[in-house]
Amino acid sequence: MACTVEFIEFVCGAIRPLGDVRSRKMMGDYVIYLNGKCVITACDNNAYVKKLPCIADLMADAETGCPYQGAKEAYILDFTDTRKVFKVIETLWDKLPYPKSKTEKSHGNTTGTTLSKLQPE
Repeated sequence: MACTVEFIEFVCGAIRPLGDVRSRKMMGDYVIYLNGKCVITACDNNAYVKKLPCIADLMADAETGCPYQGAKEAYILDFTDTRKVFKVIETLWDKLPYPKSKTEKSHGNTTGTTLSKLQPE
């Protein structure tokens, strides 16, 4: 079952006090960005966050699951404790990278060097 629009609006609204929030539909489910970084994967009306050591203590009692077949296990956010959600998202945001630019992806460039710098002068 895909996420409902109402669930996505709820999740985005819940974390909006932390900054600029946007969602993007991907293969029936959603990813949610905060200030340009992907912080939540939403599937089947559950909000999943990456299982990283920096939030292990905060999420010790959280349910876990896989957002989709083949995905790594992730924590499921419980929105009943807003302060905890904010702390988890803020901590994750500090550790997660910004998405790679489309230019880097399309050219297989992961070093940050532009193609023009690689060409002889």
